[in-house]
Amino acid sequence: QVQFVESGGGLVQPGGSLRLSCVASGFIFSVYTMSWYRQAPGKERELVASIAGTSSITTYADSVKGRFTISRDNAKNTVYLQMTSLKPDDAAVYYCSASFGGRGQGTQVTVSS
Repeated sequence: QVQFVESGGGLVQPGGSLRLSCVASGFIFSVYTMSWYRQAPGKERELVASIAGTSSITTYADSVKGRFTISRDNAKNTVYLQMTSLKPDDAAVYYCSASFGGRGQGTQVTVSS
């Protein structure tokens, strides 16, 4: 059974940082590209960042380049999203997903003073 469990969200002030984690199970984690998505109320889902399985090549949305860093630990079946210089526009529910689909419950990120 494929599962994704996201954690690490919370309330942070503008300019602050958070580190999200996603533990995956039920598939061969190291083979698949993993991605973080986000969705804010009334907005479409946005692909934030992706990291390839074996090469660990990364890609980012223009809106987060230079501020967010995606990484993975294949030994722990975990993908991370380090977020810095957070802005109110970054507030959303963040989900992780594998390239074949699926997602977890998500973790809420709120950016507010």
